[in-house]
Amino acid sequence: MEWSIQQIARLTGSTSRTLRHYDDIGLLPPSRVGTNGYRYYDERALVRLQRILLLRELGLGLPQIAEVLATDVTPVRALETHLAWLTAERVRLERQMKAVASTIRSLEEGRELMAEDMFDGFDHAQHREEVEERWGRDAYARGDAWWRGMSDPERAAWKDRSARLGADWMALAASGADPASDAAQELARRHVEWLRGIPGTPSATPGGDEKAYVVGLAEMYVADERFAANYGGAHGAAFVRDALARYAGTHL
Repeated sequence: MEWSIQQIARLTGSTSRTLRHYDDIGLLPPSRVGTNGYRYYDERALVRLQRILLLRELGLGLPQIAEVLATDVTPVRALETHLAWLTAERVRLERQMKAVASTIRSLEEGRELMAEDMFDGFDHAQHREEVEERWGRDAYARGDAWWRGMSDPERAAWKDRSARLGADWMALAASGADPASDAAQELARRHVEWLRGIPGTPSATPGGDEKAYVVGLAEMYVADERFAANYGGAHGAAFVRDALARYAGTHL
């Protein structure tokens, strides 16, 4: 089967102009061009377009997307990584929806708000028990106070930075790169710098055992599926772990 450029634009909510641009830069060439000059796309092209749109959702630019698509990772393997991330996002959003709906009902009915139920799915506190168990209550308390003390724009900027870091990890893992590659080690450096910006962590504490902290945290990414979901599932989390472990062994 094949679809015209107009059909694809309608199905994806995109525009023919966008699809032509993807063709012009070599990102999504049509399967064939008709005698009338119209572009047509087959099933293989549709799978490629689906991957492009998913990578755009992760915040990647077109040059980065081209690099990911240029690797020899099979479409099935790549889409499995995307699916794991989407599943994790769905679970998180469902929790947020339930929390907001509960708040609305309480306000409409004049009932007392239950603070412990209002913020389910809002990520900053979801791993409180793990943090307190591994690094103590003070570590969590300092990090939580830092988060709550931020302004809305500061929190938005932090979330954007975190999301971009996670997206870059997932894209590089999906590309089939080696955890020891320069690209992976640069991401590991960015990750450690990100951790150093969180008060209460050993990375941000003078005299803290940063190496042990980074290695232990990297292992947690794999061991706990809630953490692994931030990197597209088990495969992505293992890639992050291996890259961070190498970086820690070399630089920390």
